[in-house]
Amino acid sequence: MESAKLQNSIRRLRFEHGEMTQQKLADLARVTRQTIAALEASRYNPSLLLAMRIAKAFGVPVENVFQYEEGPK
Repeated sequence: MESAKLQNSIRRLRFEHGEMTQQKLADLARVTRQTIAALEASRYNPSLLLAMRIAKAFGVPVENVFQYEEGPK
């Protein structure tokens, strides 16, 4: 069975953008702060729409926020 993992750079990007709070990002992405916390901790994979909203909040491409890592086959 193949394992894959979605990594993210949300925490780093928040701090690079004026130490943006989780709540501010949540407001911009139209989700709860708890959703942002779960994303940062890799406990939740976002929908494509949410991934795009988060990338837009930072003004970067989705690939700068989320990185797909394919495990060994």
